[in-house]
Amino acid sequence: MGGTFNPIHYAHLLSAEQVREGLGYDKILFVPAARPPHKSQPDMVSAEHRYQMVLLATADNPYFEVSRIELDRDGPSYTIQTIKELRLRYGKTTKLAWIIGADSLIEYKIWKDFDEVLKQCTMIVTTRPNYDLQRVPAEIRNRVITFQITGFDMSATEIRERIRENNSIRYLVPKKVVIYIEQHQLYR
Repeated sequence: MGGTFNPIHYAHLLSAEQVREGLGYDKILFVPAARPPHKSQPDMVSAEHRYQMVLLATADNPYFEVSRIELDRDGPSYTIQTIKELRLRYGKTTKLAWIIGADSLIEYKIWKDFDEVLKQCTMIVTTRPNYDLQRVPAEIRNRVITFQITGFDMSATEIRERIRENNSIRYLVPKKVVIYIEQHQLYR
């Protein structure tokens, strides 16, 4: 499961768990994007902070792992490079899938080598409230698995806004992540 995770929240975790159970995957590997070329969020915290928050959020799930693959590589965080590296690590017989939210699929045209990504792995797109996948051309929609998750409308953008406005993020992100954000004064 790739993403900026700025910060990771319960919708990310719920999506990953529901995909794992629903499609029968052995594990979910969270891959925080170190330098996402298509996202220029002025309030994006460092890749290391985001990685640490993902570690904290996933620590109690034995089916979840976190990878530094994009943090330890120089240059932009291109999904195609990550998938090729994972293929080398896990071998040709391992079934690889890439999980993204519907909002990311809508931006597919700006992905580097998007067609090659679809050839190298199964693309699983989790639904999100208020994101109409009909905006994505049928030739792309027909090449991905759309997975319906329990819907609740939450975004990292809203969480960052709540922090800046000194509003609670309790019950939106795991407690350990709330503590980490407070300790490091992130998103202020």
